[in-house]
Amino acid sequence: MQESWNSLKKKPIKRSNPFKRAVCLKVSTMTPKKPNSALRKFAKVRVSNNHEILAYIPGEGHNLQEHHVVMIRGGRVKDLPGVKYHIVRGKLDTAPVEKRKKSRSKYGVKREKKA
Repeated sequence: MQESWNSLKKKPIKRSNPFKRAVCLKVSTMTPKKPNSALRKFAKVRVSNNHEILAYIPGEGHNLQEHHVVMIRGGRVKDLPGVKYHIVRGKLDTAPVEKRKKSRSKYGVKREKKA
């Protein structure tokens, strides 16, 4: 996300993009490195600059499928090799986490209405 190509000078240039749009190519699970054990959810996505990367899907449960449009941000997952990006929950085609009460801003959950 942080590098582009200058075709006139034939050199890479740094570009600061806090978020980027991407399209899901495959949604799957992966087991983490030792000593951890789980089935972590991730998606292989094609970013708008045509790079194909792996992005982690945070939170419990998700609605992502192939061809869904997602927003990605930086931030690696330490125990998943090659996963250097996170998918932003609650933006574009990604649903927020259901029944989330705390840390809502990290998972795209709106405030609950008072009765």
